[in-house]
Formats: sequence, C-alpha cells, structure tokens
Amino acid sequence: MHFLSGPVGVEGAEPGDLLVVDLLDIGAKPDSLWGFNGFFSKKNGGGFLTEHFPSAQKSIWDFHGMFTSSRHVPGVNFAGLIHPGLIGCLPDRAMLETWNQREVDFIATDPARVPPLANPPFAGTAHMGKLTGEAKAKVAAEGARTVPPREHGGNCDIKDLSRGSKVFFPVYVKGAGLSVGDLHFSQGDGEITFCGAIEMAGWVHMRVSLIKGGMAKYGIKNPIFKPSPITPSYKDYLIFEGISVDEQGQQHYLDVHVAYRQACLNAIEYLKKFGYSGAQAYSILGTAPVQGHISGVVDIPNACATLWLPTEIFDFDINPTSAGPVKFISGTTDLPIAYDLT
Repeated sequence: MHFLSGPVGVEGAEPGDLLVVDLLDIGAKPDSLWGFNGFFSKKNGGGFLTEHFPSAQKSIWDFHGMFTSSRHVPGVNFAGLIHPGLIGCLPDRAMLETWNQREVDFIATDPARVPPLANPPFAGTAHMGKLTGEAKAKVAAEGARTVPPREHGGNCDIKDLSRGSKVFFPVYVKGAGLSVGDLHFSQGDGEITFCGAIEMAGWVHMRVSLIKGGMAKYGIKNPIFKPSPITPSYKDYLIFEGISVDEQGQQHYLDVHVAYRQACLNAIEYLKKFGYSGAQAYSILGTAPVQGHISGVVDIPNACATLWLPTEIFDFDINPTSAGPVKFISGTTDLPIAYDLT
C-alpha cells in the first residue's frame, strides 16, 4: 500500500507539456524519527531474492539527525538520502486502459505464478482518499495499482531523487495531477527487499513550473531528472560482480536481472562471513547507499552487473586480508518475523 498526497492540479498544465518539479526539501516527521525495512512473504509479492528469503521479516531503523542505525542489524551506521519512492502525474484514459490491459495479458501467460507477474486493479484494498459513493467504486475498480513504475513516473524508487533534485514529468491530462508519497530515509539501488528501503513518515516541499509543449520539443515519453547536489560521499567500495548464470548454473542470454541477482547473492554470502545472518545482510543491501551498475550488456552470452557496497558504513573492516574474515557480529539473532507483511 502506498499513501500518497495528491493528485494536485497545476494551473495551465495541458497534455504534451512537461511539468517541472523541484524537490526543495524532504524530511522525517519530528514525532516519528524511525523507519522500517521489510521483506514481503513470497505469497504476498516476495522480493528480488524471494526464493532465498521467502518469509516476511522486518528491521527497525532509528534516525539520529541525518544518520541511521538499527537494533536488528548491528555494526552499520550511514547517512540517509531521503527521497520519495513514488511521484508522477495522472495518465489519461487511453493510457490507463493500456496499462491495465497489457498487465492483465501478461498475468494470463502464467496466472498461477507465486508471486504474481503483476497486480491488476482490486477494489477490495483500494483507498480513495475523500472519494465516496459511485465515484469511489468506479475508481477503485478501474484504477491502476501503484506497485510498478510506468510511463508517467510512479513507483520508480530512485534513491537519488532527494532534496535539490529536479524532475521533468510528461503531462497527459489537464492540470497534470501530481501525486507524491512512499517516502524513504535511505535505500540501496534496486530496492531489492521490495518493502525494501527504510520506509518512513515525513513531508515534502516542492515547487512546480511548466515547459509548454515540452514532450514534443525534447522527445520525452518518460520522466527525466537532475539528481540532488547533496548526497552522502563514500570513497571506498567493495564491488561484487554477477553474470547471467543463475544459482543452478543455468546460462541465460545477456540477462541483467539474473546478473544483478548474482551480484547481490555474492555480497550476502560475503557479509555472512563476518557474522551477519543472510536476512541481516539482505537488509543492509536494501537500506544502505549501495550502488547498482549495469557494467556490460554486449559480451555474449553474459551480461555483467555490479553491486557497490560502501565499506565506510561498517564499524569494522570488511576488506579482504590474508588473515581471513573475523566474525565481528557474534551471537546476533535473525530479523524478527513481520506478521503484517505476510
């Protein structure tokens, strides 16, 4: 579920324009200086590594100014990069129908899959703000789910859309209909745990302007953005490589999804050598300012993806040495079960 503010009408916005959104400032609510990271259970959507972590689990993260740490994941402390996971403009009727139809058609290719291939409109769990009566029922039955990113923006989960960022959104309806929400204190590239950043309650200050006819002028059909000039700076990384060969040794053709999974799994196995459980390591990759890179997509048959893990977020040295790893994290338990994410 995503709690969103909006849609907000922008005076003068017309289809074909670009809505320019400046993210002036973002912060946590003063009475809620904490967040959580969670894994959905496999039957409830899972995550990037749901075959390895099929149970719902959760870690709590406390905010200390711009930094965060967790009682459930000891030995790490890092600066947050607060951002909205979800932001975008309303689709027009034709685009909405296209979304729903293509996703229903996709689901039909493997309707019994767990987790499902996509999530169609479902009135039973739809929350429509102040809408009531027939209007509420109609929107709940036809409205696209907010789970994925789409042409309008949506749930893109881009960690670098922080304060100081500027986003250029295609406008599809009169007034644009800008919505924003799903605030994160910090997130690793990919949001691999799915409920997978540090989810938080907070506020956003924005400024909007228009580039008339900007979609045609610049050939834009998806949002583009300029990142924040303010970002945590790390100089030392361990970079884990993955290729298009899965855990069973099966070869895939230039498959970046498989390659990044392998990079993540390699990083998790490495962190376990220092005493972390697999779930704790998974949570670190979902919450810390980890970078994900597509490093190669042409050298058949393997794509190469890399995961950049900043070593400076740890309270101890995780670099390889001839002496071998030392278990700095000892006697820790696994992450608690999250019954609300099952």
